[in-house]
This record gives sequence, structure tokens and C-alpha cells, in this order.
Amino acid sequence: MLTVRGQAGGTELTGTIYERGEEAPRFRGAPDEDAAYVWICDEFYEVSSGGSRLELEDRVVNVAFETPLPRGFDTKERAIDAATEHVRTQFRRIGVDADSVELSVEPVDEAGERPR
Repeated sequence: MLTVRGQAGGTELTGTIYERGEEAPRFRGAPDEDAAYVWICDEFYEVSSGGSRLELEDRVVNVAFETPLPRGFDTKERAIDAATEHVRTQFRRIGVDADSVELSVEPVDEAGERPR
């Protein structure tokens, strides 16, 4: 598994890429189980009221979450490209400049820990 993390504005968003041979979570809307790489991450957007409160460095925003959108890819490179763009897009949706998002891609084990 790979964790794709974006940090900006004093907060972060993390999603997971399941690699070939790993079992991605199964739920309605999940991609074809034959996909070599599966990306899963929350999607959210700013709302004027309600939602969940999110504190950024310069302001507080209310966000509403959508059902995670799993996507399947044939190659690791395409999965990472799509994942990093997805993370940048989520930050843009709450008014954070996508260029200010610090991205990292790190391998993790089933427990979410970095392998040693």
C-alpha cells in the first residue's frame, strides 16, 4: 500500500493506493477487482453552514464529505498521478492554493505503518 498525503493550510488529507496483490476494501462503486492499483480517498467541499468544522491556518471552514470515490488504474505511475491531483483538487475546493500543497507518497503496511 501507498499513502498519499497532502498538507497545506495547517491541515492534511491522506488517501491510500492499494497495489497489485493487495486486497482493496470492497463496497458499492468499487472499481473492477482486476485493477492493478486502486486509489481511495475522501472527497469534500466547502459549505456555508452545517458540515464539519475544519480549522485552517488563516480561517475556519465548514466542509461536507462525499462518499469516497475508488478508482482503478493499470500502472503505479497513473495511480500516483491521479492520487496527487485528487488531493490538490480537494484543497482547491476549500479555497487553498493547490501549489501550496506539500505532497508525499510513502509505502505503508496493513496496519498503516511505514515498513522498516
